[in-house]
Amino acid sequence: MTAANGSLPPALQAYLSAPSLAPVWSAARSRLERNGLQATGMITADLDHSAAEHLSGLVGATIASGAGRRISLAALDTALRSSSGGRGLVSVLEILDGRALVNRRAARERDEAEWAAVWQRLDSALCDAGLAGAPWVPAWIASLKRGGILTRAGSVGAGKALDHAIAGIALLLGVADNRNSTAGPEPTWELAALASRVTGTAHGLDDSTLASSALLRAAAHALDRPIPESATDRRDLWAVLGVAADTLSGTVLVWQVRPPGSDGWSSMMRDRADLGVVTHLTLHELAVAGPAPWLPPGQVVSVCENPQVMQAAVRAATTTPLLCLSGNPAIVGTRLLGRLIESGNPVRYHGDFDWPGVSIAGRVLKQGATTWRMSAEDYIAAVTALDADHAIALTGRSVPTPWDPGLAAAMSSHGLAVHEEFVLSDLLGDLECR
Repeated sequence: MTAANGSLPPALQAYLSAPSLAPVWSAARSRLERNGLQATGMITADLDHSAAEHLSGLVGATIASGAGRRISLAALDTALRSSSGGRGLVSVLEILDGRALVNRRAARERDEAEWAAVWQRLDSALCDAGLAGAPWVPAWIASLKRGGILTRAGSVGAGKALDHAIAGIALLLGVADNRNSTAGPEPTWELAALASRVTGTAHGLDDSTLASSALLRAAAHALDRPIPESATDRRDLWAVLGVAADTLSGTVLVWQVRPPGSDGWSSMMRDRADLGVVTHLTLHELAVAGPAPWLPPGQVVSVCENPQVMQAAVRAATTTPLLCLSGNPAIVGTRLLGRLIESGNPVRYHGDFDWPGVSIAGRVLKQGATTWRMSAEDYIAAVTALDADHAIALTGRSVPTPWDPGLAAAMSSHGLAVHEEFVLSDLLGDLECR
């Protein structure tokens, strides 16, 4: 009598379900799943007396107990088909375990075929976009394969993401004409608008999307920049591509900036300066201001790192223009500095005497700013004046100070940080007060 409807005769099921046979069935399942579900080859299992007795009764031949006994899958398959169950080894194992066996070989081959189609689809998209011969493409594809960023999405999701990434990068590379600029070109796209264009949804290039990651990785290879790792890195790279990823949250603090123009925005900024109000300038407002001059030609602009400096300047009612980058500058900060420098306004910068601080200073100076009390002599004078309450140890890796190599050497020698708050009186003394 044969079993039907996915079941075995109760007596046979009880016989095959003996706990001592569990290692045999586990080894058989593993071998079958690797072997394309073909009942061929041998398995090895440890057989106690009960297991040996049960197998001997099943195959009709004596099987000795002991460790590492070799058992033929074909013999098991034949014996089971000839039993009252009338089913082969694969079907019996699925009934005993209550779950299907997986043809891992077929799944692997299918997966390989699907991913081969993804890479072929990518090649076609690159060709259609005119990017097939771009020198950066091989390294980008290699990084995608090596980094595993696509595999988590599966072949279907990865294919769509790559389509969107190619459509986006093809639009943007022509905009990134100033590839060595920290500020990048003026925005030609809002991120949501670009996403709608290339993905069909305003959120298609949000920070967490695979399409965004693949596109920015492509841009990094194309522009010979590091792969962005932080949110700030990603915003900066979008900016170089001419994309305003966030026009509202990043700010630069502006104090006593009086644009000379007759337009409404210039008048508003002068009113705020007269009222003694600090402006939190966003990238959006920078765009609204347009090309209007920010300051009279030749007006010196001081720039600090820490908001505490600006707060002290406000209390002291200083009258000269002061900007505050609040640490690592947002895009709006670097862009405003670029505009001021291009307009002929001398920009001088002061920051913390610690390794992150001098790293920021180096980036600001590369834009064309000059130093403001950021020499080795200034540092040594400040360190000499430190008391025990303000003696903070330098931490992190040292950073070169090309504007004054002696500064990095002095900082490494003394091993102490000097933050802007400790030299407030010197900085305020450089700013004109009412």
